[in-house]
Amino acid sequence: MSGVRRVSIFGSTGSVGQSAVDVIRHANRDGCRFQIAAIASGQNAAALAGQALELKPEIAVIADESKLDELRGHLAGSGIACAAGEAAMVEAAARPCDRFLAAIVGAAGLRSTMSAVNAGNHLALANKESLVCAGTILIEAAERAGVSILPVDSEHSAIFQCLGDGRSLEKLTLTASGGPFRTTSREDMARATPAQAAAHPKWSMGLKISIDSATLMNKALELIEAAILFKVSADRVDVLVHPQSIVHGMAHFTDGSVIAQLGSPDMRTPISLALGWPDRIETTVDRLDLAQIGQLDFGPVDTSRFQSIELARRAFSLGPAGPVILNSANESAVSAFVGGECGFLDIGWAVEAALDRFSSSEFASTKCTSLEEVAFLDQFGRRLAGEVLRNAPSRAGGLSAWKA
Repeated sequence: MSGVRRVSIFGSTGSVGQSAVDVIRHANRDGCRFQIAAIASGQNAAALAGQALELKPEIAVIADESKLDELRGHLAGSGIACAAGEAAMVEAAARPCDRFLAAIVGAAGLRSTMSAVNAGNHLALANKESLVCAGTILIEAAERAGVSILPVDSEHSAIFQCLGDGRSLEKLTLTASGGPFRTTSREDMARATPAQAAAHPKWSMGLKISIDSATLMNKALELIEAAILFKVSADRVDVLVHPQSIVHGMAHFTDGSVIAQLGSPDMRTPISLALGWPDRIETTVDRLDLAQIGQLDFGPVDTSRFQSIELARRAFSLGPAGPVILNSANESAVSAFVGGECGFLDIGWAVEAALDRFSSSEFASTKCTSLEEVAFLDQFGRRLAGEVLRNAPSRAGGLSAWKA
């Protein structure tokens, strides 16, 4: 990689953001290869300030406006500008940079991601919800601005590396570790606590993504992301359970060839690829030793215990609005589970019920051609899931067991 590359990191204090900081720290150890334009976070002012003092960005932005004074206090005399609130996030995202790392979790990251793309900043995309909820809008905006979208999810980064020119592609395969409940009975899953659901066996991630991995909703969202990003139909994207998390994705071609990308389960690999592309950046990721691993296992998703993949296909078939409802209903249900308002298995049926209600609603044909339509549907999906859970609390059982 020649020259110094300017980078902005949004979601810098989260798991992906922290991994990105580690990649940049290692890359800059012998000189400045990355210069930081802006960093942004949700609520953790102390952590954001600590990163700012190390990375020396032009500006640090916190989404929670009530934390602005705290952030200013930590950064007093540093010369680093401070700001807070959604408008400040959108403005900072538009600052010129060579890579904008979009790592804010959930639909909350959509507006800053769109702002970065519209400003002509090449996108390193870890916020899958941006594509799930506003895929057409984001792709078209990137094409207008001449912006590349470089995937940061390990599975999509893998496929990006496997595709080549994309000719003669037959299908894509995403792999899933299976999460903490891969071999757990449905009865025991019903009694699962948020702490148990968040205990991912392979990846170190934030609470919401970890719970999504336990329900396989994370993989469901990634299926939709892959279909949109690589411009294939959802029925041409398969999911395989692969507990070792060594093979991250595969591209299948019409001559029978299958090209796979392998690597240790460490987000620093796909992050470094997205930040350095078309070059590769040296990282401290553990090197893969297949002789020591000895065996790689694969199997189908057990849809009797994990319905998220089929819900994703159904949502995709409903048109652009379906994935918005899938994502927002899931975010609402996961919040309810974390808050002790429903059981683990209630997440899936709440999302399914929200999709049922949406498909017969007056908004089912919404084309999602603007962020305003996406924002409306996002709130509508949350409301549907909330109503379902309030009217039939813990239908799938288990709430009283783990709260006792």
